[in-house]
Amino acid sequence: SSPTASASRAGSFRAFHPEQAQASSSTHAMAAKPEYAPGSRKVTADEIAKPFIDEIQAATANLEEGQRPKLVGLLANGDPAALKYAEWTGRTFKRDGLSFEVRTVDPDDLEKALEDANKDNSVHGIMIYYPVFGDRPCFHGGSYDDSLRDSVSLSKDVEGLCHFYRRTLYRNQRFVDAEQMRKCVLPCTPLAVVKILEHLGAYDQQHPVGNRMSGKFVTVVNRSEVVGRPLAAMLANDGATVYSVDIKSTFTFLRGKVEPVEGGTTTESLVRKSDVVILGVPSDKYKMDPAWIKEGAIVVNVASHKNIDETELLTTRPGVRYVGAVGKVTVAMLERNLLRLHGNFKGCEQLIWDSALGTVAPASMVN
Repeated sequence: SSPTASASRAGSFRAFHPEQAQASSSTHAMAAKPEYAPGSRKVTADEIAKPFIDEIQAATANLEEGQRPKLVGLLANGDPAALKYAEWTGRTFKRDGLSFEVRTVDPDDLEKALEDANKDNSVHGIMIYYPVFGDRPCFHGGSYDDSLRDSVSLSKDVEGLCHFYRRTLYRNQRFVDAEQMRKCVLPCTPLAVVKILEHLGAYDQQHPVGNRMSGKFVTVVNRSEVVGRPLAAMLANDGATVYSVDIKSTFTFLRGKVEPVEGGTTTESLVRKSDVVILGVPSDKYKMDPAWIKEGAIVVNVASHKNIDETELLTTRPGVRYVGAVGKVTVAMLERNLLRLHGNFKGCEQLIWDSALGTVAPASMVN
């Protein structure tokens, strides 16, 4: 079957629910392990997340309770899956020495709750559990959810989805300030995929930053605004040739530009030459044929549904590394982003946006 259209914003957190991933892997573990093809292996999110968790815990170890960076999650959609995700996030943050608070609000009060959190100096990060209003139009233009996303302060946007961070991502601007002292945050799940690829050696550390995926071909089956599109841009900005596939079209992402693929090009032909395949289709009906996967390729499943038969993949394709769930790495990136925002902006309340510089700058420097 064809991949579904871009994932909904609801899928953005459901797709990477660590408890669901853990339950799935536990069930699989009870079955007898099949004999994998030579060199192929399943890579767990725990293996990849561990060094980041250690780093986060080391950074928070000596902080007093009142000094711990605080993330506020605004829950206004009444979704039980969102509540479970929030509960899991709270336990993880407590384990790692960070503060987390869920503020449950009525949808009609969400805009004010967001503004209150933006102004609250005790809050260092904000996330909203989408969708809230779906496609409901906004007075300011676009959808109401998009307007909310762009209303999160750039100093507190832990998900890296407001206009400022989208702009810096797509323009390959890696710092918040002109002095290049404060790094930008990036969307959590795309960033988690990049860290997975670094862990598995897809990034060539002999090349300079910005070219470490040079010569690599990547297929991303998903072009949502929260996962597929930013991930394609990030990998292209690192030098890769990225094929971005959704139900309606396929485009090639290169550094700074997007081009349609040649007429008649099939997803199969692109996957067969790809060094990396990212699967993010939010449907249990979509399954990629494991025979398409190149020997020695890396396959990462970021959807809540398994978009490929992992047993067939690992038993028939030599040298393949397969990551079946990314939830724990995604949450580690959420924590990492919170620490970065805290480091970038704590005590810097006078930093404001300078449209001429395209960065933030001290208020005293802006006319």
